[in-house]
Amino acid sequence: MSEEAKIGPQEVRHMAELSRLEVSSEEEGTFASQFAEILGYMDVLQEVDVRGIEPLYSPVSHEAWTREDQAKAVRSHAEILANAPKADEQYFIVPKIV
Repeated sequence: MSEEAKIGPQEVRHMAELSRLEVSSEEEGTFASQFAEILGYMDVLQEVDVRGIEPLYSPVSHEAWTREDQAKAVRSHAEILANAPKADEQYFIVPKIV
């Protein structure tokens, strides 16, 4: 593993803070070693000879399909309002938020 790939508890705390996660000191050590293993594998991948290989943007060659948007009434106004907790004849009734 390369020297810049060393991950310690301080880096784990920093990543946890950025991710808004709480990590115990025991987990810091576990995650540090797991992250170091992952980064160590990147060193193995660096040894693969990829000269002459074009970048692969998608493993599948396909075109995105599209369809024309068409408005259609699937449910009536009354059917939709029937599911509301509160409604009058025409609108949903929601609590006022100031």
